Amino acid sequence: MARYRRVLLKLSGEALMGAGGYGIDPVVLGATAQDIAAAAPGVGFGIVVGGGNIFRGVSSSAQGMDRAQADLMGMLATIMNALALSEALTAHGLKTHVQSALPVGTAVPPFDRAKALDWLGRGDAVVFAAGTGNPFFTTDTAASLRALEIQAEIMLKATKVDGVYSADPKRDPAAVRYERLSYDEVLRRRLGVMDATAIALLREFRVPLRVFDMTVQGGLARILAGEAVGTLVEEGALCE
Repeated sequence: MARYRRVLLKLSGEALMGAGGYGIDPVVLGATAQDIAAAAPGVGFGIVVGGGNIFRGVSSSAQGMDRAQADLMGMLATIMNALALSEALTAHGLKTHVQSALPVGTAVPPFDRAKALDWLGRGDAVVFAAGTGNPFFTTDTAASLRALEIQAEIMLKATKVDGVYSADPKRDPAAVRYERLSYDEVLRRRLGVMDATAIALLREFRVPLRVFDMTVQGGLARILAGEAVGTLVEEGALCE
């Protein structure tokens, strides 16, 4: 039996492009969807997906593009990813719905909290696209916001690393992986788990965060079963 009945999963857009430098890798998309669907029975999955595999607003604004306009393009990229993920999840037997924080006509229904809660209560998955619908806010912040709105018991951040480290483990072989951290430690040490606004929201409402490696098959199901996979960030946790 799953320990958690409702979760918010944050996926980066980059996680969907695999070894390529752009777009969506069908094999990676399929494996990701399979892992989620396998862990889904009895669990209401809220999912926020980024758009960095198609367009990153922050990096583009740094190259001279207006930040608000760049962020708008980034939000549109998340909608494409959300639709692709929804199709893949449906193909693996998980009933899935997409909602967008950004009005996009008939392409995707708008965000509706009441509908999302109803679907999640039935054990369906809901993919939330377009971040918060506003520029200057990251998809990490959108994920924290949606976690609160759907009353998630935990937020799961999927990465390509098996937890939170003291430094980039790819660049620093002496980097130490933490088992548990507090929100304050993440902010004070500037560990880059998520942006400060996203962490502050989770801290205020005491929603635990677990950071794990989504590329390891079965890890998601193990977390939902209550296993200590990756790094747990929560109120008052000692640095381990």
